[in-house]
Amino acid sequence: MKMKKALKVTGITLLALLIALIVAALCYVLYVVIEYDRIEDNLQLEVSAGNVQESAQKGEEYSIVTYNIGFGAYSPEYSFFLDSGEMLDGTQVTGIYAKGLSKEDVQKNTDGAVNTLKGLDADFYFVQEVDVDGDRSYHIDQLAALREALGGDGTFAENFHSAYLLYPFNDPHGKNTAGIATFSKVKINSAVRRSYPVDTGFAKFFDLDRCFSVHRLSVEGGKELVLINSHMSAYDEGGTIRAQQLEMLNEVMAEEYAKGNYVIVGGDFNHELADSFGTFPSEQKQPTWAYKLTSEDLTDGFSIAASKEGTGTCRAAEIPYEEGVNYLTVLDGFLVSSNVEVSAVKNVDTGFAYSDHNPVQMTFVLK
Repeated sequence: MKMKKALKVTGITLLALLIALIVAALCYVLYVVIEYDRIEDNLQLEVSAGNVQESAQKGEEYSIVTYNIGFGAYSPEYSFFLDSGEMLDGTQVTGIYAKGLSKEDVQKNTDGAVNTLKGLDADFYFVQEVDVDGDRSYHIDQLAALREALGGDGTFAENFHSAYLLYPFNDPHGKNTAGIATFSKVKINSAVRRSYPVDTGFAKFFDLDRCFSVHRLSVEGGKELVLINSHMSAYDEGGTIRAQQLEMLNEVMAEEYAKGNYVIVGGDFNHELADSFGTFPSEQKQPTWAYKLTSEDLTDGFSIAASKEGTGTCRAAEIPYEEGVNYLTVLDGFLVSSNVEVSAVKNVDTGFAYSDHNPVQMTFVLK
């Protein structure tokens, strides 16, 4: 009888625990669903004002940089839990970490990325994966650091405002707010945030609220320089969402070019831009997510300004970085209208010391 009673109590206890776990899981799913909210399209962005020139000049050479700083987490030792790949010998590899290795490490990477940008002394900057308040980045305000270092006019377009993400259970990604930042030494007259199409399935609760920001700057003679900072989808099996995003971007580019404006789109395209597959030594197979983007995919009057000289702009992040081991490709660069003359495009080799990306710098002249 005692044994029966003990088994009964144990069974009831286990059942109660199971029910509690199921209720907790349902409550968490409900919390994530309630917290989810897409940011509206055509949202006017606040422009933080700096000491800048009033308009851009034709015939003058300017410099622009794009850099995905990876929320300050991607030291060479870092691998990201959502990334996976395959070595040449068939070994499957998957990243480990959801947050930066430590607050000190994120601060080091943030400082390194900011100082790298400042040292390039550009006229315009596009920066992606900028955390303003994140568990994954130990609540270091990277936007404030960028504003202080780069100055000029600036905007910030939020593209990640997640609920508290419990996964992975041993190192939760947490609750995070991040976005794309733009800085200009020429006055930004206005700026607007455009919402890209995104996955409508369950994955939407964990992915970025993808967007691009459109900035209008005066040019002597009455036209405008339209600067577009973009961060397209990465985790998109089959490339369906990225195709929709590219269609939307092409529509905006075509509309601005038809007005006679000068258009430059830059950022992390999550597409291969420079025919770089197989260019860089690697012990990994080409990743399945890497889709090629060519000038034929762009609306009339536009071309790609990207380079595969020297180094790639993005490293595979499912394993720590080791030169000659990780797969490298070119995901970062620019799209330019035909009235923008590109003088040079350079991939800035940081050795992936502060991010899984390298900056790209382009010099150009408005015709």
